[in-house]
Amino acid sequence: MNIEKLSMEHAIKLTQDPHRTREGDREKVLEVAIGREVRAFRRQQEITVAELSHLTGLSVGMLSKIENGNTSPSLTTLQTLANALSVPLTSFFHRFEENREAVHTKAGEGVEIERAGTRANHQYQLLGHIGSNASGVIVEPYLITLNDQSDVFPTFQHGGIETIYILEGEVDYRHGDDVHSLRPGDTLFFDADAPHGPEKLVKLPARYLSIISYPQNT
Repeated sequence: MNIEKLSMEHAIKLTQDPHRTREGDREKVLEVAIGREVRAFRRQQEITVAELSHLTGLSVGMLSKIENGNTSPSLTTLQTLANALSVPLTSFFHRFEENREAVHTKAGEGVEIERAGTRANHQYQLLGHIGSNASGVIVEPYLITLNDQSDVFPTFQHGGIETIYILEGEVDYRHGDDVHSLRPGDTLFFDADAPHGPEKLVKLPARYLSIISYPQNT
């Protein structure tokens, strides 16, 4: 069958299943966390993989597998690495053991936020926020409401990646030189560094989710 005739759901294969919860997945996460820490400490001390191999007696190939989370190192191997890098053994696990937060915001309880759009009667409700986290990424989910008193205004421009999902109404949304006609169920995913924002309010009221992601250090 011609692949062009297949629906998108069948044609696209995701690289990972977000619902997997097998114990093997948890072990893999631990291996990756350990590998990242080993690499971070090695680079912090400006030691090459070859030099670490000489200090520990472990092969370059084995060290590469450990740093990339492709193998589960023994406790003896981890102790050897800790001694060579002059760090406590427990330092390889601290990110894995960090608390992972979840924020539950009930309907109507989002915090109203003053943003540039509020001057044009655009209502912004922040649906949740998690501060510093191991992923190194800040994610801000907003529920934006536009009504018959809302105006269009000069476009936004900020760092990060933004995703918009239309819940109600119709909006012509500008991103850079392009204008996208967004209807309920439509998604727009874009680089937020380009000028963007509602250009024409076609059908009101309009509501959409806006999810902005950016590095913690910006």
